[in-house]
Amino acid sequence: MRWLRTFSEVVRSGLTIEETRLEPLLALRTAAGVAIVIGPALWLVSPAYAASAALGAYSAGGATFQRTWRPRKVIALGAGAGLALSTFVGYLAAGHLVTFLPLLAVWAFAAGMAWALGSTAGIVAATTVGSMLVTITLPTSVERALEHAGVIALGGVAQAVLILLFPIRRWGAHRDALADALAAVADYARRLRQDPAAPFDPVPLMKARDAAAVTPSQARTRPLALHGPRGLAERILPVVAALADPDVGAPAEGPGRDRARELLDTAADVLDAAARSIRRGTPAEVPSGSADVLRVDEEHEVLEGPARQAAERLVELLAEALEIAGSGGARDRAPTPSGPASAHFLVRPTMLRLLPVVVRAVRRELRRDSPVFRHAVRLAAVATLGYLIASRLPVGHGYWAPIASVMVMRPDFHRTYARAVGRFAGTLVGVALATAMVRALGPGAHVFGALAVVSVALSYTLNRTGYAYSQCFTAAYVVFLLGMGGQAWEQTVPERVVLTLLGGALAMLAYVVFPAWETPRLPGRLADWLAAEGRYAAAVLRSYAEPTREHRTDMRRALLASREARAAWQEAYDQARQEPVRPRGLTSREAEEAQEALKGLDRVAMLMESHVPQADGSSTPEAERLAEAVEADTAQAAVDVREHRNPDWGRVEEALHAWDGAAAGDRSQVLRHGAELQKRALEDLTTAVSRTPLERDVGSALEERRVRAAVAEGDGSGPAHRGG
Repeated sequence: MRWLRTFSEVVRSGLTIEETRLEPLLALRTAAGVAIVIGPALWLVSPAYAASAALGAYSAGGATFQRTWRPRKVIALGAGAGLALSTFVGYLAAGHLVTFLPLLAVWAFAAGMAWALGSTAGIVAATTVGSMLVTITLPTSVERALEHAGVIALGGVAQAVLILLFPIRRWGAHRDALADALAAVADYARRLRQDPAAPFDPVPLMKARDAAAVTPSQARTRPLALHGPRGLAERILPVVAALADPDVGAPAEGPGRDRARELLDTAADVLDAAARSIRRGTPAEVPSGSADVLRVDEEHEVLEGPARQAAERLVELLAEALEIAGSGGARDRAPTPSGPASAHFLVRPTMLRLLPVVVRAVRRELRRDSPVFRHAVRLAAVATLGYLIASRLPVGHGYWAPIASVMVMRPDFHRTYARAVGRFAGTLVGVALATAMVRALGPGAHVFGALAVVSVALSYTLNRTGYAYSQCFTAAYVVFLLGMGGQAWEQTVPERVVLTLLGGALAMLAYVVFPAWETPRLPGRLADWLAAEGRYAAAVLRSYAEPTREHRTDMRRALLASREARAAWQEAYDQARQEPVRPRGLTSREAEEAQEALKGLDRVAMLMESHVPQADGSSTPEAERLAEAVEADTAQAAVDVREHRNPDWGRVEEALHAWDGAAAGDRSQVLRHGAELQKRALEDLTTAVSRTPLERDVGSALEERRVRAAVAEGDGSGPAHRGG
């Protein structure tokens, strides 16, 4: 029943329309690139050359729609070159199965390993396998093969030239990533008004950081608006969390809570205005009363202690956001210096320096338990087996079966199955519609060439609304392309449907035979996240013990590592929930509770970070011993989680008992209370992953939390929050 339920969810996912913003201008420009190479090739040479040119332009254009921060013209040129190389090399070995099948297996394996560099590299590499399978049937000699490879590369050049001549929303993806980060912090501030313990998803900030990494040449042309606001969002995030939290910020009720809600609401409005300004590149309107709210009156301010410190810090940061919103994102400052000696930007390797990065990334994935390695093995096996089976069937165009397999396969189960369903459904509808038009219009190469370009434009337009819908027009494009070459529809349409079904079935079967389930890996992913969170929490404590610039740098590095580990866990957890296998090591309930506990630990560390003293400020030596205890206990607990043992926090308890609590000052109060909240979050993790029946009594654990909350309210120290 689990497989049946999972497959029904896969079918629904594969046919779902995704709500996303369409980009018709980009689709029109890319379709124009296809038309520019099809027309002259069809008019001056032959339909076979036009088909090669169309393949290069179409695939290179499709590559530019992938989510990447590199210039799109570079992606188009790289895709065109890869398609041309695969075509020529494939033709050299295409004379006999004994030479072509090993080449196809090696090429497909390399395309699968390209996922080690990211989804864009993996998808572009998969298209080169498709090019090798299709275009080797067109040339008749080595010279002709070189000509076809050149024509395919010309398609990529045409797309790159159009991108250069007609830029559409230059730096638009980078602007969107930065604006999304500011908008995410704004949304978080609004949610904190009602729920002071609301969680924050750091993915928008991670995407903004990834988008901020540029090459030296990009740094020289990057708009000023993309230089500084990302750091502003990073600094505002812990401040709004600290202001809203009743334990270390504003009181739970009364005038102080009302004032905190007012500041949070204004912060959200200002950040939204800054996000609109950066996204559009124009000044944005800020609510007129914002300046009055953002005035901390020395006499009448109701916030006190750490809450007042957080409010004052928030006002300072929002002044920068107001400047961004009012200036259209163009800060009045000098451009970031360029060049390796004075680079103040996040460095992305140039294409020439990318080779060592590629080698290291691929080498890390060359192990049996790697999902990327297993995907590469599946891709190589399915491509060769599909080609071998189809070549023995009494049908033409046998390459359609392995192409269908290669283009739908992904390293994870759910996307592979959803794309297989979407590809077959889209192919069936697209072939039916295009066939009806071919029969109605009759032969006509130029008419079919025009219809192929229209189909390409519609496929690009619907590229991000769902794979099935874009695939519908891709299938129609292929039918028109074959019609342009003079092939009868009776010979092509039934074959394409049958072979597409065969290719999709092989791709789905490959994942059953050689899977890469994430469910058994969940304990390891959780352990990695726990260890990373422990290092982050310890780095924050060390910044209290000895507030130096070096410790602040370590704290920032640990924060980024904890976010990466959290993202890896979240991706694995989401995939595991869609897999038709039983939980191993962690049940669904245990995984969910452990996730909440670690989110609580992360949140406490973020609250404490907002009150870390400035460099060379007052220190709290007691925090050093606690930092060592937290780091040691979380590292050992990570090992325990992997080996299904109960975590123990003995060192943390000893360090807290040894703390005499005599330290004075607002920051020390925040530090001591934060340390107690950290211990509580760690105990919640033990409750979540405990292997003992008594400890798995979730009802008693929840009751204990309610008792703690009641005691805290009775002491006037504020409510205890889930996960700290």
